[in-house]
Amino acid sequence: MKRQLAILGSTGSIGTQALEVVSEHADLFEVYALTANNQVDLLINQARKYMPEVVVIANEQKYPELKEALEDLPIKVWAGSDAIAQVVQSEPIDMVLTAMVGYSGLKPTIAAIKAGKAIALANKETLVVAGELITGLASEHKVPVLPVDSEHSAIFQCLAGSYDNPLEKILLTASGGPFRTKTLDELALVTKAQALKHPNWTMGAKITIDSASMMNKGFEMIEAKWLFGVSPEQIQVVVHPQSVIHSMIQFEDGAVIAQLGIPDMKLPIAYAFSFPKRMKSMAPRLDFNQYSTLTFEEPDMKRFRNLAFAFEAAGKGGNMPCILNAANEVVVAAFLRDEVGFLRMSDIIEKTMEKASFVATPSYEDYVATDEEARRIAASIIK
Repeated sequence: MKRQLAILGSTGSIGTQALEVVSEHADLFEVYALTANNQVDLLINQARKYMPEVVVIANEQKYPELKEALEDLPIKVWAGSDAIAQVVQSEPIDMVLTAMVGYSGLKPTIAAIKAGKAIALANKETLVVAGELITGLASEHKVPVLPVDSEHSAIFQCLAGSYDNPLEKILLTASGGPFRTKTLDELALVTKAQALKHPNWTMGAKITIDSASMMNKGFEMIEAKWLFGVSPEQIQVVVHPQSVIHSMIQFEDGAVIAQLGIPDMKLPIAYAFSFPKRMKSMAPRLDFNQYSTLTFEEPDMKRFRNLAFAFEAAGKGGNMPCILNAANEVVVAAFLRDEVGFLRMSDIIEKTMEKASFVATPSYEDYVATDEEARRIAASIIK
């Protein structure tokens, strides 16, 4: 029987690659639901190709266009964020791939966990914002949360067969992004176009900017903390420009295990979909003859302050990572609109972290209020 999938964020980079995995293994997987935020034309094409039971467009203004385009097909068409949280609870769904961008992934992930659905997590902000809440719910409902980020999938794969031996350290690799060697003076002048050119990965605009500022690696550190039950002190970020080693783990005896491969997100997506089995893939293989040198560096947290802010937020806990994420979403959107410079993003995030109300043991309602407050503060600083 085919595994029924709900793909949240099907028109984004992860979502489109996930559908390619489904196409390559149509004997194993079937799409039950597709959701998107704004890209209605692509969602229409995906719906016609994969014939899901339900499609949802978050932007309700796009609903009439979507409804009209699919009226000749037996597909339910819904709209709005509440509809996304509703569709993931549908009885036939076996697994929900959360590939939405940013804070928007939190609500449907909670709904899916409460409905007992396995989670393939590609929305790192869900654990950044509310890691304690999410991991607690997953444990309560006995729901597996399988990582899709390449780094966390690498750690997950390295842990397979570890027989519960305790981790000493996670070595979280980072490419360093397009500005790894630039000085502060040079960083002050970088453009949006430059920041959107990642040296190794093809991703959506928001995560590409986060990678350039190294906020993405900070978020991945917080995500790793919750996924693997370690402290921030047990996570070491290592800059590895070639992006061949996707991450490593170190055990108490000093042994280090690494997962390697070409930069291709379809591998971790497929691994989450099929776990614990591996599926045959036609993806190019890693040719070690092409890599005569693999290099490693320590990240510079004076030039890339966002990484330092992430460690600070993780150490303080409570709703501070939620504040960090909200401020970052606001400044990245402003940077993409050419309203703030590259380095000013960090200044605004720092001030927002200082001004927003701290809650040591937040509830879901606290996270919602925190997100709203931090966005308001960050926006006011920009103005």
